[in-house]
Amino acid sequence: METQPIIVWLRRDLRLADNPAMHAARESGAPVVPVFVFDEEEAFAPGGAAKWWLHRSLRALSVDLTAAGSRLVLRRGRGAETVAEIARSLNASAVFWNRRYAPAHVAADKKLKADLTAAGVEAKSFSAALLREPWEVETKAGAPFRVYSPFWKVLRAAGPSREARPSLRKIRGLPKSPFTEDLDSWGLQPVHPDWAWEFAEVWRPGEAGAHEALKAFLDETAEYYARDRDRPDREATSRLSPHLAFGEISPLQVWRATHARIEAGELDREVGEKFLSEIGWREFSYHLLYFNEGLEAAPLRAEFAALPWRKDKKGFAAWTKGETGFPVVDAGMRQLWRTGWMHNRVRMLVASFLVKDLLIPWQDGASWFWDTLVDADPANNSASWQWVAGCGADAAPFFRIFNPVTQGEKFDPHGAYVRRFVLELSQAPDKFIHKPWEAPKDDLASVGVTLGKTYPARIVDHAFARTRALEAFRSIRKD
Repeated sequence: METQPIIVWLRRDLRLADNPAMHAARESGAPVVPVFVFDEEEAFAPGGAAKWWLHRSLRALSVDLTAAGSRLVLRRGRGAETVAEIARSLNASAVFWNRRYAPAHVAADKKLKADLTAAGVEAKSFSAALLREPWEVETKAGAPFRVYSPFWKVLRAAGPSREARPSLRKIRGLPKSPFTEDLDSWGLQPVHPDWAWEFAEVWRPGEAGAHEALKAFLDETAEYYARDRDRPDREATSRLSPHLAFGEISPLQVWRATHARIEAGELDREVGEKFLSEIGWREFSYHLLYFNEGLEAAPLRAEFAALPWRKDKKGFAAWTKGETGFPVVDAGMRQLWRTGWMHNRVRMLVASFLVKDLLIPWQDGASWFWDTLVDADPANNSASWQWVAGCGADAAPFFRIFNPVTQGEKFDPHGAYVRRFVLELSQAPDKFIHKPWEAPKDDLASVGVTLGKTYPARIVDHAFARTRALEAFRSIRKD
């Protein structure tokens, strides 16, 4: 009699190396059935740019599984219900999965575990997406952290809670694989128009692409990370965020690889730990997500719900299109549209501009990012927008309002980043690249720039907007 199979329900863990659920299933000796369910109704369903990445990541994973002797089963429908149905149809002995941490996901997984157990099917979940589970990192009083620095201090000292597992080269599958849907039929790739045409020139989704990106960073870029990480005009970041968001590589693998370079004397410890502190911020964001239901919609500091936000459809549209008249803001928003990604320093600038210069709710910006980022992540997106808006845990004070001109001059001093994405200003002189409204009209005309025609005029005066934002903030202060 054929051994009953074990189903591995894959979500944001699209890899064969260091995949605890997959490893446990393989080590059982039973046939393994890897399943991915595309559920557009679940919490944090992927946005448009993430769908582009998902398609290619699943295609890469399918190739890897086939090479290992298995086959990826693709289905559309409600996640837990579809997995339970597959388990019944195959008479599976167990369903394994790696944990998610949004409260809605936790509740759904708990219900599935209870339903499967009641039906006599083993259900088991594993830690795979974090260095340590949210409940494993706590204050001395036994409470969840609300401030990043002490959280990172504890996490860094404790280190990961498990060891990384090697890649699975052989996986026992069923003699006859279950029905699987055609990935192309899901319509994840934009066609008319193909607004993501440039993505493929920038990214290589999939597990191999993730490890290629990590190696390239550690080999070529990491030594300059601490010095240049805030410079969008330089390639000084790892660009691992979408790979981490889809679980093509685990934070544990990044942690181990970075520490290996440090111990080998190939990477300065301080620089390496500066990079790993960003992995720490990701962990902190998941800590917040797990302990705070509704993080994506409601401010952690409740008084911010009363802040007098503005309804400004025209201003929001200008922001999304990169037509605000502030070059570094526009460059960031155009980089996002063209590549599905934006430099982290610029993310803070464009978010501050939306929330504070335009007084548009941070939730609107978070929604736009969710739809346009290939690295859209339930925890990072929510926690980071709340941080900029001043309403989250360990948030930047609301009165910290970035000046787009001085920030541009500091972090893109010669305008290389602006020139790359705001082509209208490609010939503008360095002196005025971040403030073209101060340039003599004749000087702008000589390089083909006419404000309000070839490049937008400013949609707001920053000094006025700053005063307005501070007045709005004072209206909700309790002191």
